[in-house]
Amino acid sequence: MEKTQTKPLTAAQQRQRDKKHRTWLRAGVQLFFFVTMPGAFVAGFSGVKQIFLHIGAGEVLSADSFTLSLLGLCGFTLLFDRFFCGYACAFGSLGDAVWVLSGLIQKKLLRRKKQLRLPERAVLWGQKVKYLLLAGLVALYVTWQEKLLTGASPWEVFSRLTALRLPPEGFGVGIALLVLILLGMAVQHRFFCQFLCPMGAVFALLPVLPFARLHRQNDGCIPGCNACKQQCPVCLKLEESSLRSGECIACEACVGTCPKQNIHRWDLALCKHPWLPVLGKALLFFLLGCWLGFCRFI
Repeated sequence: MEKTQTKPLTAAQQRQRDKKHRTWLRAGVQLFFFVTMPGAFVAGFSGVKQIFLHIGAGEVLSADSFTLSLLGLCGFTLLFDRFFCGYACAFGSLGDAVWVLSGLIQKKLLRRKKQLRLPERAVLWGQKVKYLLLAGLVALYVTWQEKLLTGASPWEVFSRLTALRLPPEGFGVGIALLVLILLGMAVQHRFFCQFLCPMGAVFALLPVLPFARLHRQNDGCIPGCNACKQQCPVCLKLEESSLRSGECIACEACVGTCPKQNIHRWDLALCKHPWLPVLGKALLFFLLGCWLGFCRFI
């Protein structure tokens, strides 16, 4: 019998296959950290709270577990960009899951060809809200008025739910805010991360090392392509001089969709296997999380 020869994949088919592999790899890493380290976000922001409470009280800063958690997350971000946001943050992963589920419902049940999302102008303006929210929270901590926030934290409600515990009485506002955030996640990709996340504001302001960022080779781009921007959940076009570069959540959606493969970073150039850099950073973050006490099983 004659053996049938398989046709080599075209460049477009290879790109689609690589994109699918990247999607499943990221989903697997997100699920792993969602199960093992759902409290990392809360611990990190508690560090922000502790620092400014000490400042407001005129006390010497202490290296408690929350402060170390914040420093660990910020240090990891300096070295590896916002890998935590794109792969390890449980709240961000929840947003991705809600967004995908919303898309399936709109496509299968509502027969929409294009998923409903906010206009780009609204997204760009909304991204500024998290900085105002961070400033407001810091002001409350410095003036020791954090009691006004009692029961109003949606991420504390989320943290308790991931620990399989119901929120105590008095968390009605926090529960309502969490429900509203979930609805927002259904109409805009990474709704909380872009608009309301105070830790996202902290990470966006950090001076990430140049080699840790994604870079686009403008010279080889197809005129008017914009494929990277269309796939980017935060509406970035990867212009190196952009002041909005800190908004990148390192999800690497742009890497898999670029028809010219013009988007690079140092770790992506190490090997031909895109999964190796991701798993390497995931392993490093897991070890860091275990040391800082993020892992719920250790």
